[in-house]
Amino acid sequence: MNTRVLGLRANRPATHAASHAASHPGTHPVLQRRQLERLSLAALLALMLSVALLSIAIGPVAIPLAEVLHTLGALAGLPVAEVAPQHEAVILSIRLPRTLLGLLVGAGLAVAGAAMQGLFRNPLADPGLIGVSAGAALAAVSVIVLGGQGLAFLTQALGPFSLPIAAFAGGLVTTLLVYRLASRDGRTSVTTLLLAGIAINALAGAGTGLLTYLADDQQLRTLTFWSMGSLGGATWPEVGSAALLIAVPLLALPLLARTLNALLLGEAEAGHLGIAVQRMQPLIVALAALAVGAAVAVSGIIGFVGLVVPHLLRLALGPDHRLLLPGAALLGGSLLLLADLLARTLVTPAELPIGILTALLGGPFFLALLLRWQRRTA
Repeated sequence: MNTRVLGLRANRPATHAASHAASHPGTHPVLQRRQLERLSLAALLALMLSVALLSIAIGPVAIPLAEVLHTLGALAGLPVAEVAPQHEAVILSIRLPRTLLGLLVGAGLAVAGAAMQGLFRNPLADPGLIGVSAGAALAAVSVIVLGGQGLAFLTQALGPFSLPIAAFAGGLVTTLLVYRLASRDGRTSVTTLLLAGIAINALAGAGTGLLTYLADDQQLRTLTFWSMGSLGGATWPEVGSAALLIAVPLLALPLLARTLNALLLGEAEAGHLGIAVQRMQPLIVALAALAVGAAVAVSGIIGFVGLVVPHLLRLALGPDHRLLLPGAALLGGSLLLLADLLARTLVTPAELPIGILTALLGGPFFLALLLRWQRRTA
């Protein structure tokens, strides 16, 4: 593993560095790499902003892009032209909270996927594939169905945060269980990882099915669409609660990029580099579970975002988590908004569950990735 990827400084002879700089003025490899990183993140940011504007403008009620910009400018306190009241109401009450929720959920799932892949040292470690999303969903469904009965104390104590906190707890327990089952002597078995994920998905699916069977008609309508993933019920309170919880891993995990880079070498090697492995691993697990749990609580199960986005970025930008994690947040939000835009427009006036579209994209991608991994390890 290159020391530059680890975020460590390599001791180079001063004469070599000086001669290189003299013979190649303005083309120092470190400067070139940093410029490329900045340009890459700027391009991803521009993509995310463009998709967000399209998400607000396109829908059953088409809104001119100029009116979208004027409405957003008015929110920022800028002097802008007036917007049609109907369009302003659609933007502020429906489209804008849905877009912001999509950005948060997509960023949270993608960053959690990138962190888990770095922790497990495995590009197949997706929150959905290894059962984390299913565990979070089971806990959330338990609150929905049993919130007025066996878990009434929880909903009364936590209020609107009961659902995301329960989902976080379910995702955390599942992540810790998978990690214990798949890790041995500092190594993670791919076969055990996937088999454990299959078993946990089956058990959580059975529990969710049982609770669905016990649900009343109103709860059943909520669960049916929620279980396939949707941003259709986005409201400002949901955006606020999701932002409070997802912002923590989005801000904290990039600070652990050097730790994740070192863990790519293995736990023993990371310890030799000065990483407190036994303290950092549970922290990474908890932050990833928090992101997945909060995302599942507000949008349902949306698979493969945490698998596809980090892998695409690794192919394009390399394995350095200092660039991978912020890039995953930007690309994850963009990808989920694009999927949501298709879900809202393909069968207008109806709406497809967004989880179906991400599965159609991620399923073939996962099979191709699995075949490639099999050839590499054969």
